[in-house]
Amino acid sequence: MRRTLIYRHPPIIAAHRSIVGRKEGDGPLGEWFDVLLKDDLLGQKSWELAESEMVRRCARDALDAAGLSAGAVDALLGGDLNNQIIATSFAAKKLGAPFIGLYGACATFVEGLALAAAMIDAGHLDSALISASSHFCTAERQFRFPLELGAQRPPQASWTATACGCALLRNRGEGIRVTQGTLGRVIDLNISDANHMGAAMAPAVFDALTGHLENTRQRADDFDLIVTGDLGWIGRDLLLRLFKKAGIDMPEDRLVDCGASLYFREQDAHAGGSGCGCVASVSCGWIMKRMERGELRRVLLSGSGAMLSPTSSQQGQSIPGISYAVTLEG
Repeated sequence: MRRTLIYRHPPIIAAHRSIVGRKEGDGPLGEWFDVLLKDDLLGQKSWELAESEMVRRCARDALDAAGLSAGAVDALLGGDLNNQIIATSFAAKKLGAPFIGLYGACATFVEGLALAAAMIDAGHLDSALISASSHFCTAERQFRFPLELGAQRPPQASWTATACGCALLRNRGEGIRVTQGTLGRVIDLNISDANHMGAAMAPAVFDALTGHLENTRQRADDFDLIVTGDLGWIGRDLLLRLFKKAGIDMPEDRLVDCGASLYFREQDAHAGGSGCGCVASVSCGWIMKRMERGELRRVLLSGSGAMLSPTSSQQGQSIPGISYAVTLEG
């Protein structure tokens, strides 16, 4: 199965930017993000418009860092958790760049990296901007209950990050290279609890990581870090159990989860962070900046997404998961 792509001409990450909300800025990784929002509404009339403005600002900052205009970028690939990915599509309308809308749920950012790298490697594009965002208030209204209801959240529920990450890929220059990508498969182990995202997504992450390592003939020891998207504390533990059950050596100190790293335990994030902006902001902040400093040389990055909708949950359907993986080299 040709699900792993080896890029012959690996694109470089020419610029990257991250924006997070107040809760995320107060977490363990706060100093690594480029912009810490003081107002999660960003001066807009709705949470959805606020998320779209967050995407626009993050994309604009990444372009400015590279000295490019939106019109000079061959494509913008991105998505979010809203119906019809309106946060990203509305931002794309203002930016004016050619737009490829993606929906991989919380795996969207890594999906975008893999696809954009493939198009640049093949010579179809010279540059591409990849973005992914989420907002706690829009996700609660979309998938659970509006904040005004004050509904109680169960312990296994994750906290959707108010965050956005954008990375600009180019076919030339110096910087972090995207050298390999593995496409995800939809994995469903019949988890039906819409709050239990870690359990729903862990099997898909296991499938993507083991597929990537097997197809590239690599081991966990070949990477400085193996970073997963937003399994949270519960999902990360389940993933480690899956590796152990399969007899695959996965050093616990080398496996880092963005959702389990974004908040302190005492911040009451329950199972940890989630949302498209979780892996995007942590990757464009903590991971890529450490790689540029020379602290990390090779990173295997895996995004994870729960492919559910409010309709499927109300109809009693299970929650399929998906995961994509890319290799980043400094």
